[in-house]
Amino acid sequence: MSNPKNFTEGFGPVHLDVLKEIGNIGSGHAATSLSKLLHKKIEMHVPGVEVVDFDQVMDLAGGADKEVVSIFQRMEGDAPGTMFFIMAPSQAHQFVERMTNASEGFRDDAEMALSALQELGNILSGTYLTALSDFTELDLQSTVPSVSQDMVGAILSMGLIELSQVSDAAIVIKTSLTDGEGGGNDFLEGHFFLFPDPPSYQKIFSSLGVRADD
Repeated sequence: MSNPKNFTEGFGPVHLDVLKEIGNIGSGHAATSLSKLLHKKIEMHVPGVEVVDFDQVMDLAGGADKEVVSIFQRMEGDAPGTMFFIMAPSQAHQFVERMTNASEGFRDDAEMALSALQELGNILSGTYLTALSDFTELDLQSTVPSVSQDMVGAILSMGLIELSQVSDAAIVIKTSLTDGEGGGNDFLEGHFFLFPDPPSYQKIFSSLGVRADD
């Protein structure tokens, strides 16, 4: 099996452009779905896409000790992997309030709030994986989302270690949602992290034109 780091080192501007296009296509479909869900026009942007080493992931998410809300899912099919959408608690509160029209925001023991964030996870993972499938011609699906609130280090480490998948690198899609009917201010910003399982790196990255020596 090829070393995942060989693939990240093989990434150049062209490959990152492909990942950015995948992110843009996914965000476009996600914005359409969220607009229907929230009954208002939602615009979604992908300011950046990166392929980073694992030690950079926690820094991008705000640092190991930062408290965040995480939506965790497994990617299944031809190239299994792990996915996290991570946002600040205040961002989760805003999204839940907009979706439920309730002022209580997000609490991890509130069924309505959990359902709202699970639906957000389903939309983001579904649209991104559909776009990735279209580019790679791989069959990819996501599992039911799991929502938690904890420190970044605990969330990422537990999610990966429990599954015995210690990935060396991740695809990171920065995500920003804007109210298209309002002043254009962002009401949700977060990072979508995709950790392909080690055997999946070759399938995904090779299909995007990246090669690495065994």
